[in-house]
Amino acid sequence: MANPQISHGELLDERSRAEILSDDALAFLAELHGRFDARRLELLAARKERRARLAGGGRLDFLAATREIREDPAWQAAAPRADYADRRVEITGPTDRKLVINALNSGAKGFMADFEDANSPTWRNQVSGHANLIDAIEGTIAYESSDGRHYQLAAETATLLVRPRGLHLPERHLDFGGEVGSGSLVDFGLFAFHGAPRLLAQGRGAYLYLPKLEHHLEARLWDEVLGFAEEALGLERGSFRATVLIETLPAAFQMEEMLYELREHSYGMNAGRWDYIFSAIKTFRERPGAVLPDRAAVTMTVPFMRAYTELLVRTCHGRGTFAMGGMAALIPSRTDAAANERAIAAVRADKEREAGDGFDGTWVAHPDVVGVARAAFDAVLGDRPNQIERRRDDVTPDADALADLAATPGEVTAAGLRGNVSVGFRYISFWLGGRGAVGLDNLMEDAATAEISRSQIWQWIHNRTKLEDGTVIDRELVAGILDREMERIRAAVGEETWEAGRPEETRRVFEAVALGEDFPDFLTEIAYELLD
Repeated sequence: MANPQISHGELLDERSRAEILSDDALAFLAELHGRFDARRLELLAARKERRARLAGGGRLDFLAATREIREDPAWQAAAPRADYADRRVEITGPTDRKLVINALNSGAKGFMADFEDANSPTWRNQVSGHANLIDAIEGTIAYESSDGRHYQLAAETATLLVRPRGLHLPERHLDFGGEVGSGSLVDFGLFAFHGAPRLLAQGRGAYLYLPKLEHHLEARLWDEVLGFAEEALGLERGSFRATVLIETLPAAFQMEEMLYELREHSYGMNAGRWDYIFSAIKTFRERPGAVLPDRAAVTMTVPFMRAYTELLVRTCHGRGTFAMGGMAALIPSRTDAAANERAIAAVRADKEREAGDGFDGTWVAHPDVVGVARAAFDAVLGDRPNQIERRRDDVTPDADALADLAATPGEVTAAGLRGNVSVGFRYISFWLGGRGAVGLDNLMEDAATAEISRSQIWQWIHNRTKLEDGTVIDRELVAGILDREMERIRAAVGEETWEAGRPEETRRVFEAVALGEDFPDFLTEIAYELLD
């Protein structure tokens, strides 16, 4: 296949043309597209078929066809690499130049550079993100802020991991012979071509996070992509090591199979809590018995979340690989000491629970929370790099428990509904402006948390859910709340900022993903058409 053509957007500078999107790099992307994109599209079509069966009343369960894999005690995932056996705290964030430096300097063991949920995939963000990673790997990255502050890497930095976009997201800036590119293959391909050889030459691994998988055949596709890239780039087999985010409800029923498919490329699994809640809502959105309460009430200790996280630890440790805990989205307050202490205490309790349950590490979104999370894992791990040896044979796989959303305690409240409207609207506005991770109300909101907000609104409307005072949630009620929230935000930010936030387009996207008759699978797919 001929090299892809740049079909939309302007390149940033000569470096982008000459290095990031060089002829050789584009040829590698063309190979990935030609070999794997048709199968990617087939797997996405299979998702829709499975979803239709669930909408018709079907049941999620462990697969009968793969029972032998689950019951075979002999196979193991690849052992941890010596250069990254201790993962007790990982920080995540977008690939903005200053944020990359701050994350690598945060004191966390790892930094997941995110081209997915914490990223708005403008052409500028995508291309410059890979340039920033090259400079970070080579140790030359620096940044001069407008206030004169200088940022550069410390002597000791976090291990780099990269999360490409999910299999469902396109890359419309590259035209592959009349076919739209895959965001996942483009993001992976540019990291594999530019970053992996540099990392391996330094004796480090090429680490990835794989998002939004729903089926073990999708893990098989990724395994083949990784194996092909190693062969094409002259890298040793197993150079790429991937942690699968278990952040969809269907994936929780196929964790063993996903590890099996990725065996020599596997680096464990992560409990992607926010996307998992969104996926649970999306999976059973038409079922009145699966309506969840306010977002804040769906904690990691509610029954269906507890069943999933404990099974994840059992699965990963049974196969000799990492089990990583979920995200702490807190942004510490600089102005309210009492509220800040309450929030920090909640993070501490969450991380102590994860470490006690057997997780090997966890995620945070802000450097100020790294120490809290690290202390929780230090108390359990001590000098050990991980606790993979700790099997959770006391946990029994239970399909009914994994799908038992009805057992979630809590109410749907007017405050919860208003909060969902506010967060959903504001996040979409920032995303259209090129920011994929935004601090709102002392929480780091990304696409996953915004998806919870808009999907809950859709679910409540379509199931005629009642608020605590008996009011039925319908489109008219939500539209009125949206009107008032827009006026409140407008008054708070001022006219110039309000207009820069593209309010009309933001409202159009919000209404399409939260108030429409149909349920779009991802808000980012709808909003993507409005990006540069």
